[in-house]
Amino acid sequence: MQERYVDTAQQLLELCAMLKGSEWLAVDTEFIRERTYYPRLCLIQVCNGEVAACIDPLQLDDLQPLLDILYDASVLKVLHAARQDLEIFLHDHRGLPMPVFDTQPAAALLGHGDQIGYANLVKLLLNVELPKDQSRTDWSHRPLDEQQLRYALDDVVYLGQLYLHMRGHLFDRERLQWLAADFATLADPQTYFPDPWGMWQRTKGKQMLRGRQLAVLQRLAAWREIQARERDLPRKWVLKDEVMIDLCRRMPRDAGGLSKIRGLEPGQIRREGEALLKLIAEGAETPREDWPVDQGRTTPLNAQEDAMADLLSATLRLIADEHQLTAQAIATRKELERFVRGERDCTLLEGWRHALAGKTLDAVMHGAQRLELHDGRLQLVPAGDPAEPISQSPG
Repeated sequence: MQERYVDTAQQLLELCAMLKGSEWLAVDTEFIRERTYYPRLCLIQVCNGEVAACIDPLQLDDLQPLLDILYDASVLKVLHAARQDLEIFLHDHRGLPMPVFDTQPAAALLGHGDQIGYANLVKLLLNVELPKDQSRTDWSHRPLDEQQLRYALDDVVYLGQLYLHMRGHLFDRERLQWLAADFATLADPQTYFPDPWGMWQRTKGKQMLRGRQLAVLQRLAAWREIQARERDLPRKWVLKDEVMIDLCRRMPRDAGGLSKIRGLEPGQIRREGEALLKLIAEGAETPREDWPVDQGRTTPLNAQEDAMADLLSATLRLIADEHQLTAQAIATRKELERFVRGERDCTLLEGWRHALAGKTLDAVMHGAQRLELHDGRLQLVPAGDPAEPISQSPG
């Protein structure tokens, strides 16, 4: 394996000549975003199994030779937990480098748990212990030392090996196609631009608010999101969560009321006080039928619903065992409860999870299928027909 650090135009051209025609390319990025809304790209790492390189965008005026390869549709880009890396390319270059293969959801399909980290996956599948001492590095500082570059290169050297290992196992188990919906989500630009009107649901402390207070929060959070994007600032620099919560609870009507809000600086009141008061007034006047509903504040299941969730949990374990997965990788207990309540924002209604388990769970919940005990083993059978156990597989 050749390893390179690329910080000149000539070195970049030489590297891209070596990468051209690759079937796949492992890709990772290092970035900072503590002082900005959008991530600031500091390093790009790539590996095709023969050469691994760190490309320094802070030293290069033109990345086009590399971008030509990254945006080549004939080259599969392999990433782990791809969303943040892809967001950088979408923002900086107005497009997503497709197609992609994300090893994190692929790991879940192989029974390695949901949301597994890269280092843990490398340890599990390749028996390699990766150092974690550079995880808090400020990647904008130059020069990068040997330990930093080693850490960055390892993020793609082993990523390619993971891909080859997992692709083979997924192919053997006929599961590669199950990932299509996950990867389609990564290919959708809207994935990376959350709806400002839904940002109130991410506000810390929202559980303390009720009714029209949530309507005020919805407007303040949407305004903050738009301001953060336009000004390229962290959300909390525009308006802190605790300040928004206090504004919603007190609902001040004038600048004097705003001045009593802890954390709201005089300069901000002068600049933005009028806008904040208008948003608060609009939220306070929102009709009851238009008040947002806090989906995170769910009422406990009643006895019947709780029993149904238990039944679906047993069904899910059977399905997971049949496919050599953990039930947790398919759905958590909380997701099962959302499914029982009929909530539409549920992972069991999406992608491979719906095909593998969601359809069957729905059939059990509505009586079309049931669990029966046969020779000491639980099995799924069609309602009214105890003879044939059911084998579930996504279409």
